[in-house]
Amino acid sequence: MDEKIFLGGGGPDYGVQQGLALKYANRHGLIAGATGTGKTVTLQILAEGFSKAGVPVFMADVKGDLSGLAKAGSPEHKLHNAFTERAQKIGFDDFAYGACPVTFWDLFGDQGHPVRTTVTEMGPLLLSRLLELSEAQEGILNIAFRLADEEGMGLLDLKDLQALLVWIGENRADLALRYGNISPASVGAIQRRLLVLENQGGTRLFGEPALELSDLMRTEADGRGVVNILASDKLMAAPRLYATFLLWLLSELFEELPEVGDPDKPKLVFFFDEAHLLFEDAPKVLVDKVEQVARLIRSKGVGVYFITQNPADVPEDILGQLGNRVQHALRAFTARDRKNLRMAAETYRENPAFDTEEAIREVGVGEAVTSMLQKKGVPGIVERTLIRPPGSQLGPITAQERKAVIAASSMAGKYDTVVDRRSAYEVLAQRAEQAAQAAEKAEADEVVEAQSPADREYSSARRFTGSRVGRSTARRSRKRDTFATAMTAAVIKELKGTTGRRIVRGILGGLFRNR
Repeated sequence: MDEKIFLGGGGPDYGVQQGLALKYANRHGLIAGATGTGKTVTLQILAEGFSKAGVPVFMADVKGDLSGLAKAGSPEHKLHNAFTERAQKIGFDDFAYGACPVTFWDLFGDQGHPVRTTVTEMGPLLLSRLLELSEAQEGILNIAFRLADEEGMGLLDLKDLQALLVWIGENRADLALRYGNISPASVGAIQRRLLVLENQGGTRLFGEPALELSDLMRTEADGRGVVNILASDKLMAAPRLYATFLLWLLSELFEELPEVGDPDKPKLVFFFDEAHLLFEDAPKVLVDKVEQVARLIRSKGVGVYFITQNPADVPEDILGQLGNRVQHALRAFTARDRKNLRMAAETYRENPAFDTEEAIREVGVGEAVTSMLQKKGVPGIVERTLIRPPGSQLGPITAQERKAVIAASSMAGKYDTVVDRRSAYEVLAQRAEQAAQAAEKAEADEVVEAQSPADREYSSARRFTGSRVGRSTARRSRKRDTFATAMTAAVIKELKGTTGRRIVRGILGGLFRNR
């Protein structure tokens, strides 16, 4: 099993070891089964196996249970005896408890290192899917991305996109000549959807520093691959945000990674939990995009594993590319359930030892029907497999233990501080300020032009004395002259009187007395 990941025991009495060949691990896979049948433990042991083989892993933790990968299991656990017995039964002689090197991530930055991307990197197709836009609204969003590119304005966060949409609405008449009609109602609808996204916490997803893909593809000094766990329990409250982010990440891996052909082992394994959220109400263009990524990304050395309750949740074109399969029990209470069960059984290579449809219905918790790719990529015969026990802790770690892992991570501090550099919002704000200043100057120039030459000289402070010449100047001069004449007459009258004579005598007497 050196070149395989040990899954468990199959065949008679579960004594035949079943494994996933690393050479074909990048040909994708499916893990399916009803709630409570053991899918989480299967995820856990696959992550342990890939990490031990030096393959980095990315997985979403929708319930919080996968955080136990960061801590070794304990002999004091209530299932220790059951695990030991199962290991002996399936011939797992190397069973031992041990932790994996884990890095926690979180879009909200609460339970892991922050994860961000930019609006530009998300692109109009995925963003339209995230915002649930109509065809007309998606067209306006494409115009916004085109204008940002042509004008050299970066769309980094939501406020950049919101500011650009406001500018488009204000200039829609000019833009319509080139891009067609731009409805104010459609622009307003996009703004409202952005507001909903903000309320769901989408503002934390967009911004800088953006996630570097190389940080998801690290190995430890001892050669083990790092297990990257995205905290998704809160994120599941916004299922479209969850599905769109994972699809964006998958698309980025497809766009950025170089071709490697068929490597001896994957460069990265990507687990897409709750995969049905990706395809619910998805437009055909998006499903085609997922199919293209799934078909071609294996040549980049990336293996994609979809986890869902029923294989029918995955479109047939994509399901046909998932060669490695672990099928836990399916319930068949209705006619539709029985149809889905029969269809799931028909996708396996038959085993004459048992009926596949019956086996899928009857396997117990911790047991599965498995089929792995063998030499030359040929699907193996279906087997009933007893899944091996995990070496890491079964169940979540405590909040204090999670904080300790985050603090000790090499990613600590790299993404904590948001960087808000000059982008579309700042560019448009500066343009608006310059336009306002130009409008004020033009208005002032118009006022000056409407003035008479004398008023312009007065306004420009070229004359410091005298009265301005105008239609009301004479009237104001007469008022001032009348007031001055009256004051002079009053003074002269007083001086002519008795009081005036006394004042004059007092002044003159004081002057001549000193002589």
